[in-house]
Amino acid sequence: MLDVEFFREYCLKKKGVIEDFPFGEDTLVFKVMGKIFAITGLNAEQFTINLKCNTELISEWREKYSSVIPGYHMNKAHWNTVIIDGTIPQKEIIKMVDHSYNEVVLGMPKKLRTALENL
Repeated sequence: MLDVEFFREYCLKKKGVIEDFPFGEDTLVFKVMGKIFAITGLNAEQFTINLKCNTELISEWREKYSSVIPGYHMNKAHWNTVIIDGTIPQKEIIKMVDHSYNEVVLGMPKKLRTALENL
């Protein structure tokens, strides 16, 4: 099953990504070019990840997996919280992380996308 350290390393391998703690030392945030694409709590009882999602997939993933719920403390129309409890295959969670990263990149101004491409 996916763990926090694997998730962290996977996110940091992506182009233009940094980790940050803008909401306190217990909340790990991953940003691409300064824009958040993933958030997880480090001291939570259950490992969860908040991920951005487009409107076409957001309800599909929520319907398919009971451990995908509207984004906790996020805009529920654009964010899912993924509960890492072993019910979603790791490759599907990775697909969700990649999708979140790509959604954020697609929403960037052209200037930021160009800067990311040139890293």
